Amino acid sequence: MTEKKQTDKRKLQAAEAVDVAKLVEYVDGSIVSRTIAENEAGTLTLFAFDAGQGLSEHSTPYDAIVQIVDGEAQLTIGGDLVRAVAGQLVIMPANVPHSVKAAQRFKMLLTMLRAK
Repeated sequence: MTEKKQTDKRKLQAAEAVDVAKLVEYVDGSIVSRTIAENEAGTLTLFAFDAGQGLSEHSTPYDAIVQIVDGEAQLTIGGDLVRAVAGQLVIMPANVPHSVKAAQRFKMLLTMLRAK
């Protein structure tokens, strides 16, 4: 797996409507990510996974919400397989092992919510 940060670092403006799917592009053989927002409450990051790419099993101390923007994702959360397609979201609880796999290209918006 090769992860690349998106090169377009144009800062998004408040009160601006944007097409989320166009904020990152697919790159052959890679996972591309772009942080959209970050503060003490959490982060909002957009990912583009090429087919065959994935993130190995891990856990985080934060709740996470995955929203599929394009394509279909295969997530394994606490040992359970969850398939999600564009327009769907999946909640991943804190401290529960999870992994992500791209059987086909997909884009996801990841919201990490930090506990206080």
